[in-house]
Amino acid sequence: MSKMFILSLLVCLWLAPAAEAQLTAAEMREKAAAEEMQRQELVNLQGETVRAIQMNNTAFFRRVYSDDFMGTLPGGRVLDKAALLSVLQSSSSSTKYTTFLATDVRIRIYENTAVVTCLWSSRGTSEGHNFSRQSRVTTVYVYGQRGWLAVASQETQLPG
Repeated sequence: MSKMFILSLLVCLWLAPAAEAQLTAAEMREKAAAEEMQRQELVNLQGETVRAIQMNNTAFFRRVYSDDFMGTLPGGRVLDKAALLSVLQSSSSSTKYTTFLATDVRIRIYENTAVVTCLWSSRGTSEGHNFSRQSRVTTVYVYGQRGWLAVASQETQLPG
């Protein structure tokens, strides 16, 4: 009986690392799937951001930008959320976009924080003048009870 017990114990000890590795692999797959869903959500938020700017949709920014949001425009002007909403509302009559795209979206996730960089390309008219511009944009998001919220952004206009 004791030989059988020892043999069973040895088999269990021998199989334990394999069972743990399988569990770890399953957990890793689950974590990778969850992270991919988060990445896709952040890519979608970038697309929604440029559409909201294009359509002067301040409701989007009220929902997705945190109350303590701070952003820096290409000229160096720093805006909080209220100032950003004001700029969007005031530019609705003078700026019209024919196209506005977010491409080259790159995402790095650190637990509940994400850094998203992308290229914004836009064309349109502003105060009766045609424009075509590209900017590199970095947005920092924090994940909380309301999902991903933008807490900071920096836009750098590219030359040309």
